[in-house]
Amino acid sequence: MAQSFRLSMATLAVAVVAFGPAKVAAAVPFLPHQALYELSLVKTRGSSPINSARGRILYNFSGNACEGYTSEFRQVSELDVGEGKVTLSDLRSTAWEDGAGKSYHFKIDSRMNDSESSPIDGVAERNGDKITVKLKQPAAKTFTLDGSTVFPTEQIRRIVAAAREGKSVLELSVYDGSDNGEKVYNTLTVIGQPVAPDKAVASPDPATQSDQMKQLTRWPVTVSYYDHDAKKAEGEQTPVYAMSFELYENGVSRALVLDYNDFVIAGALSKFDIKDVKEGKPCSY
Repeated sequence: MAQSFRLSMATLAVAVVAFGPAKVAAAVPFLPHQALYELSLVKTRGSSPINSARGRILYNFSGNACEGYTSEFRQVSELDVGEGKVTLSDLRSTAWEDGAGKSYHFKIDSRMNDSESSPIDGVAERNGDKITVKLKQPAAKTFTLDGSTVFPTEQIRRIVAAAREGKSVLELSVYDGSDNGEKVYNTLTVIGQPVAPDKAVASPDPATQSDQMKQLTRWPVTVSYYDHDAKKAEGEQTPVYAMSFELYENGVSRALVLDYNDFVIAGALSKFDIKDVKEGKPCSY
């Protein structure tokens, strides 16, 4: 149980990196911003030892479609697992992805309680029908992925595009540099009906109250992540985790719910600041 619990915590942190705000279709430019999410325990299932959870996610995002997008992320989470034991995790990451989804640079550093940090550092480049990944850490290694695999910002761009087309299901293989830098996930995205800008919100937050966001459409989205390398058993494969959230057409996310099978965490948007948009150089493609 202890090992699966540590894996769940690591997955929780990385999941939010993968689903940080990302670029969308050109009709609505991506919005550079800073967002703060407050984490809390929604419920537990089965024999989960978790009594309570709290934490924060701070996300900074900047860039544009021509120069690429940069994200800076930090998540600190504290879980009370009973008998006076508390698990504290600290995850920091920086990532850059070009506007065409061809290049992805990433650095991830995580700590659990008093353990040593576990840095991951690498670059992935798309070349024709394959992706070449070069890792510096945790160990120097070069390997290739299938060219149909997408990076995190491209994943969100495709979700928004599918939502605009009225599609309700999207399947993608995603690489974000998580785990040991070699993990690929198969994802199944379910997209709900669009939420009209003038629809009343049960739990308002800084995004729904922002004048710049009030006129934008958003969609309820659930993305389930499956182990790409796991052998399929009889019946349905159980996702490693799933994330539900409302996705605005400019890439901002609100009302996060992270489901890790044995426990569920909510991420409420408590602070939302829009950054000044700087004029970028003209696209060369």
